[in-house]
Amino acid sequence: MQGELVRWGVIGCAGIAVRQVIPAIQRSQTGTVAAVASRSKEKAEQTAAEFGVAKAYDSYEKILEDSDIDAVYIPLPNHLHREWTIRAAQAGKHVLCEKPIALNAREAQEMVDACRLCGVQLAEAFMYRYHPRYERIREVIQAGEIGAIRTVHGAFSFNNAKDLDNIRYKSGMGGGSIYDVGCYPINAARFLLAQEPLAVTVHAMFSALHDGVDMSATGLLEFEDGVSLTFECGMWCYGSNELRIVGSEGRIDVPFAYVGKPETLRASVVVGDECRELAVPTVDPYVAEIDDFGRSLLANRLPRFDPEESVRNMRVIDACLASARTRARVSLD
Repeated sequence: MQGELVRWGVIGCAGIAVRQVIPAIQRSQTGTVAAVASRSKEKAEQTAAEFGVAKAYDSYEKILEDSDIDAVYIPLPNHLHREWTIRAAQAGKHVLCEKPIALNAREAQEMVDACRLCGVQLAEAFMYRYHPRYERIREVIQAGEIGAIRTVHGAFSFNNAKDLDNIRYKSGMGGGSIYDVGCYPINAARFLLAQEPLAVTVHAMFSALHDGVDMSATGLLEFEDGVSLTFECGMWCYGSNELRIVGSEGRIDVPFAYVGKPETLRASVVVGDECRELAVPTVDPYVAEIDDFGRSLLANRLPRFDPEESVRNMRVIDACLASARTRARVSLD
């Protein structure tokens, strides 16, 4: 790593990159966008001009060949995450890859192994968990303020079903609601409980109109000591975006649990007849994610989240999809 800033290359001009991540890199303390790439020269040049980026490439390969790039952000469709993460690693670039990190746990492990072999860092872009409120929530749980945890409920859904050309509705590209939004409450429960589920049961609605992907799903994850996560997700549903942690003595409510404007990202603790809001700073989680990864690169230390965590998350997603397709409870070893 040279200099005081991480020089980022963005592989693909997807909406999440243009709306959130490129602006976050530009506002971060640790990074700068040095180049953007698209398979469309016009789109690459347009995006570069919009954000004042010096270099625009008309292929993903060219951005990997650029010796001035330290790290790449990959917002490509899910089925391309493995290929371009491994190619980036082989080119000596650190990688921040959009969620879900891969199509299955096997692919995720291959990505982790390739990055480790090439001596580069890999992180999955679950930006929500970089917001300080989640550490405060963990502190409240660990302090026993709401008693023993009994259950967690998460919901994340939206309705965009009329957009039939959307990549979320292409089965071969890794489409479906569990991949797209169900992964958030699954990841959040595992993060907050600090354990892996023992079994999963998921019921889903698969739509022939949308290439057979799961357009909505409801699931149960069984953890130790009778603790559970119930979750709902969907792309053909009225919008939801929340998380609730229920204990024996109280609960924690998290509105705008996964995405939202920085001023809406809060949480409240309810115990008995009292409700208090957790004191957390107003932070953009995308900027926090970029700076956390950037500081690990500049200091030559491991990122906050071990990439093996992404492999474990994919194992749960694999089980959820298997359960939904077979309509059976799936155990995890």
